[in-house]
Amino acid sequence: MASSFVATKLGLCMVISLLLAMASAQLSSTFYSTSCPNALSIIKTAVTSAVNSEARMGASLLRLHFHDCFANGCDASVLLDDTANFTGEKTAPTNSGSLRGFDVVDTIKTNLESSCAGVVSCADILAVAARDSVVALGGNSWTVVLGRRDSTTASLSTVNSDIPGPNLNLSGLVSSFSKKGFTTKEMVTLSGAHTIGQARCQNFRNRAYNEANIQAAYKTTLQGRCPRSGGNTNLAPLDIGSATTFDNSYYTNLVSLKGLLHSDQQLFNNGSTDAQVRAYSSNQATFLSDFATAMVKMGNLSPLTGTNGQIRTNCRKTN
Repeated sequence: MASSFVATKLGLCMVISLLLAMASAQLSSTFYSTSCPNALSIIKTAVTSAVNSEARMGASLLRLHFHDCFANGCDASVLLDDTANFTGEKTAPTNSGSLRGFDVVDTIKTNLESSCAGVVSCADILAVAARDSVVALGGNSWTVVLGRRDSTTASLSTVNSDIPGPNLNLSGLVSSFSKKGFTTKEMVTLSGAHTIGQARCQNFRNRAYNEANIQAAYKTTLQGRCPRSGGNTNLAPLDIGSATTFDNSYYTNLVSLKGLLHSDQQLFNNGSTDAQVRAYSSNQATFLSDFATAMVKMGNLSPLTGTNGQIRTNCRKTN
C-alpha cells in the first residue's frame, strides 16, 4: 500500500515536471516572427519613449513583470482591474498605490493591436518591456522567449503570500525565492533590480529610525525624507548613488550600510550572502551578466501556453 502510494506520488511529480518542461519548450524567441514581425520594435519604441520622459518608469515596468511572475506565474494577472464580480491583484497592500506603468502597457497594447490584432499577449508585453527598460537604463540585454498567454483570473491572496515584502529578514527572502525555484545566489542577483527606482516612506520608516546597521549620515538623510508620522508616500531612491542607472552601486551601498529597505540591508548583515554582495560591489560586469540570466529564468515562471488562457484585447480586462 505504502509503496504504491510512493510510486503514485513519484509518478505525479514526473508528470508535473514534464508539463513544466513542455510549457517552457513552447516559448520561443521567434514566436511572433511571422504573426507580428514588428512586435519587439513596437514595444521597444514605446518603452524607450516612456523611460526618456521619466527615467523612473524603467523601474516601474521592471517591477510590474516581477510582481506578475511571482503571483501564479508570468500571465499578466497583475494588469487586471477589479470589477463588480472580480477582485484583481492591484489592491493588494504591496501593489496598491505602488505599482505603476499601466498606462505605458496600455499604449503598447493599443499599438500592437493596430499592427496585428489579437496576436501579442499582455504577459509577453510585460516580459519584453522589463528587458527593454533595463537596457534603456544601461543594463545588459537578454533574449526574451515569447508565447506566454494571458490569464482569465487573478489572485489577491497569492500576491499577499508570495511577493517578498520590504521587512523580510534574510531567511524570509531565501524562502520566498526558493518557493519559486530560485537559489539564494539568484535571489541576491534579482534583488539588484533595486539599483533603480524609488520606495515609499512607509516601507523604510522603521529602518530610518530604529535600525542600527545603517550609516549615520544616510540615516539622517532618510529621516529628512520620512517623518516619524505622516508622509507615507514620500519617496527615496532605492539606490542613493544612481537611481536611474542600471549598475552595481546598489551593492556598493549595501557594503556601506546604505540599503534603503530592511530587506535590502539583510543581504549584507554578517550573513551568508555578504560575500556575494561584496563580489558584485566590485565587479559590475558579473552582476549585469548574472542579472540577465536570472531574468530569463524568472520570465519562465509558470507561463500559460498553447490553448491555455487567452490573448487579451485590453490588458486590463478579460475578453
